[in-house]
Amino acid sequence: MKFSEYMTQWLYGEDGYYTTYKNIGKEGDFYTAVSTSKFFGGTIAKHIISLVDEGFLEQDAVICEIGAHHGYFLADVCEFIYTLRPELLKTFKFVIIERFDDLQEHQRHYFTDSFGDAINLTHYKSLHELSCSNAFFIANEIFDAFPCELYYKGKSARVEGHEVHFDVDDTWTKDKAKKYNKDRGEIAIGYEEFAKEMAASCDKFEFMSFDYGEMVARPDFSLRLYTKHKVLPFFLPKDNEDYVPRERLFANSDITYDVTFEHVKDAYEEAGVAFIELKAQMVALIDMGMLELLEMLKENVDEKLYKQELEKAKMLILPNFLGERFKMIKFRKTV
Repeated sequence: MKFSEYMTQWLYGEDGYYTTYKNIGKEGDFYTAVSTSKFFGGTIAKHIISLVDEGFLEQDAVICEIGAHHGYFLADVCEFIYTLRPELLKTFKFVIIERFDDLQEHQRHYFTDSFGDAINLTHYKSLHELSCSNAFFIANEIFDAFPCELYYKGKSARVEGHEVHFDVDDTWTKDKAKKYNKDRGEIAIGYEEFAKEMAASCDKFEFMSFDYGEMVARPDFSLRLYTKHKVLPFFLPKDNEDYVPRERLFANSDITYDVTFEHVKDAYEEAGVAFIELKAQMVALIDMGMLELLEMLKENVDEKLYKQELEKAKMLILPNFLGERFKMIKFRKTV
């Protein structure tokens, strides 16, 4: 099978890694910005309110998270909206795009436990099901979870018995590799269709996503596995002491790669959506007012709690943790 089919089965097959609820954070396989600090969602809430104030978002806009997993991110956004502009909780329409029933159920339970009936949460399995006039879309670590093809010096990969062979002629992959100046590495599958779906789902929106990668493509393979906070290169030699057979890791670990944001940008522009900016996560969060939120906290809680939250929030912006490697990319569609 093609490598993209293999990766799809690994992550999204019947028993795939993302098909059921997974712990993220200290007890899981990896950290995310969402699992690190509530101030990640809080900063997005502050930004959403600023979009209302500037007139880009209506008070009845859809606030939609794509690929929410636990539901923590959107819940944090809701919590800070309640703190900063509570009346918007009654007028916004909150939506999660989540294809898997098991994860939808966990998200519903979490929102009910957190907010009772104060928030009306709607689920859709895909953007195809959503139709709205005005929205803010948010996603965290979504583009690295799209299946990809592997490319090496003119040939694409196929997988047989968990072994990778570069002997497939694939014109689409070769053309993308040429466009992004790659002679080896990952070529994501599905960005174009995803951008078209979003563009068709809403008349006017802003979309913001956080992921790791760079604007230009890496010149090598970045494909890797995460298991119990350990990072294993996909092509780790069998004589390496950390080597684990792929059949044992298949569907039991996360598989991911660095995002080529130029590819994401091109997909959205082809769908008629304007690229706004790409920034390091630390710059984006500071620009959107995270430090002002921390000052508000300092004025309203005791010093011990403030210092605890400050240390967690720092992890979002420290260059050697999440601040520099992760990027924020932003798009807008206007009527």
